[in-house]
Amino acid sequence: MYLYIKALHIIFVITWFSGLFYIVRLFIYSAEANEKPEPEKTILLKQLGVMQSRLWYIITWPSAILTLIFGSWIGILYGGLPTWLLVKLIFVLGLFVYHLSLQKIFAQQKNGNFKWSSQKLRIWNELATLFLFAIVMIAVVKELLDALWGLAALIGLVIVLMIAIKLYKKYRKD
Repeated sequence: MYLYIKALHIIFVITWFSGLFYIVRLFIYSAEANEKPEPEKTILLKQLGVMQSRLWYIITWPSAILTLIFGSWIGILYGGLPTWLLVKLIFVLGLFVYHLSLQKIFAQQKNGNFKWSSQKLRIWNELATLFLFAIVMIAVVKELLDALWGLAALIGLVIVLMIAIKLYKKYRKD
C-alpha cells in the first residue's frame, strides 16, 4: 500500500507544480494585457481570468491539498522523522507560503489590481523552480546530501536563473 500512496503523492506533486508554474504565466499575460488598448484589454483579461480561475480552483488547489494528504499519509506509514525529512518539510512549508502568495496575486488581479509587473512575476515564478529543485534533491538523495554542496547548487541555480531572466528581458526588447 505504501508504494501506491507514494505514487499518488508524486502524481499530485507534479500536478501542483504544473499549476504553480502555469498560473504565474497567466499572471504575466494578464499584467501585459492590462497595458493594451481597449477593447483588446477587456477581451484578453476576461479570457485570462477564466483560465486562471479554472486552473487555480480545479487543478492547483486540489493538487496542493491532495499532495498534503498523501504526503502526510506517507509520513504516518514511514513512522519517523529523520533529519532529511524535517529539512524537506521546511521547504514544503515554504512552498505553501509561496502558494498563498500566488493566491493573493490571483485575488488582486481578479479585482483589477495589477501590483506586479510582468518582469517581477517572471522572477517570482523562478522561486517555484528553487523549491522544486530543493525538495526533489532532498527527497531523492536523503542523508547523502551534503548541506554545503546542496546550498552551493541552490545558489548556482539561482544565479543561472537570474542570468536567464536578464537575457530573456534583453531578447524581448530587441
